Amino acid sequence: MQTQLKKADETMTRRVDHMRKEYSEIRAGRANPAVLDKVKVDYYGAPTPVNQLAAVSVTEARTLTIQPWDATVLKQIEKAIQVSDIGINPMNDGKIIRLVFPPLTEDRRKEIVKDVQKIAEDTKVQVRNVRREIIDKLKAMKKNGELTEDDLKQGEKKTQDITDKFIKEIDTISAAKQKEIMEL
Repeated sequence: MQTQLKKADETMTRRVDHMRKEYSEIRAGRANPAVLDKVKVDYYGAPTPVNQLAAVSVTEARTLTIQPWDATVLKQIEKAIQVSDIGINPMNDGKIIRLVFPPLTEDRRKEIVKDVQKIAEDTKVQVRNVRREIIDKLKAMKKNGELTEDDLKQGEKKTQDITDKFIKEIDTISAAKQKEIMEL
């Protein structure tokens, strides 16, 4: 039973970590190097992340600076950013690329908040699915005689406690992200 509970905790932790990663990639008007995580540059035939080809830094609140270590790759980085879905046009001065994040409109903020809520709800569904799988396994163990009725009840309660902890954490993270977006 303990291994099932441990597995539930680990799986739910991975789901919440994935949600945090998705939130970090949301473009919310403030310069954030994580928006470039999905951008891959064709570097000698291999798709390579921007952060492996250049120094990416936040120079101002809404400006990202990308300075490649190899100046010959500057055009490829610029092109990769243009074809990506981040929605920001790069400015290339021949040495570095600047990405200026425009301020968000009220409508765009509300759209982003809806996306944040959807990601949170999807993560909650995943966490609840893990709970259901673990409880099903515990019931199967009881059916096979590996657990008593009391052990099953205790396992179900502990599984629910773990689930409640993660649901609360998801709500907290989501609320913080929504507040951040609306205050920008």
